[in-house]
Amino acid sequence: MMKIETLSFQLEDLTLAALACGNKEQQPVLCLHGYLDNAASFLPFMQQVMQQTVQQGDLLVGRRIIALDWPGHGHSDHRSVGAHYHFFDYVSDLVALFNLNNWPAIDIVAHSMGAMIASAFAAAFPEKVKSLTLIDSFGFICAPIDQTTSQLRKGVLSRVKPVKSNRAFSEETAIKARMHVSDLKREHAKLIVQRSLLEVKPQQSNRIAGDNASTLYRWRSDPRLRTISPYRLSLAQGQQLFSDIKCPLQLIYGDKGMDMVATGVEQFSASVDNLTTIRLSGGHHVHMEQTKELSPLLSDFFSKIKTSV
Repeated sequence: MMKIETLSFQLEDLTLAALACGNKEQQPVLCLHGYLDNAASFLPFMQQVMQQTVQQGDLLVGRRIIALDWPGHGHSDHRSVGAHYHFFDYVSDLVALFNLNNWPAIDIVAHSMGAMIASAFAAAFPEKVKSLTLIDSFGFICAPIDQTTSQLRKGVLSRVKPVKSNRAFSEETAIKARMHVSDLKREHAKLIVQRSLLEVKPQQSNRIAGDNASTLYRWRSDPRLRTISPYRLSLAQGQQLFSDIKCPLQLIYGDKGMDMVATGVEQFSASVDNLTTIRLSGGHHVHMEQTKELSPLLSDFFSKIKTSV
């Protein structure tokens, strides 16, 4: 019986954490989470795969599945003092990760921000990506070129705002806070939150009012993740980058997910020749809600790629 394992990857300047399951001898499926989430957002999917019996043609059972924590998220290291979380630096992290593991071209499944990073990676390093499945995300966040100066100003100023007191709080408070700013169901918010918390022993004065739980926490995630990017791609730059994705591409999105998915398809799909689009019932974290549907969709997608080669 497969089990969930914890992994760590020592890059040159930081250590990345991950969750994994499946046969270590098999080529990995790399799963990449979204902004302020972590590897636990793929736990329901991994648990679903582990429960499946081996069926003829099922290319997921027995596969090595690795769900990564991005830098600053989950159990991965924060970037060094003075560094920030530039979008393209995540692409560099992937290059270092692939080089460390000597991975060939592999299948990537990526959600939200992770999907944008994976798209840029697949465009710039096509030799490293066998297929790309994007979950409730398509294209890039772009801005009009006449907003370049204001974007720079907002980004720089967001770095010099005073840091709020890092008060301690209960797990329940953290779960409610996460649900308040997302469409996550409670059980899914709990999975993500639990991997995002660090237990502390605060003084009574540092407790959040009304939190009387015996065990209190602070967020593990790097506060610098919440600063504003000082730059955005223009739409033309984003379209050019997306046009260089040559691997088989699959979009899986929730019918109650992000409105920007439809906008992304309108703005970025013209240059894509090999796109499969599937709508499921669910929200932005549809990969957590619809694991029974996601697993065969990925297996079928991988199977079609294998037979077309």
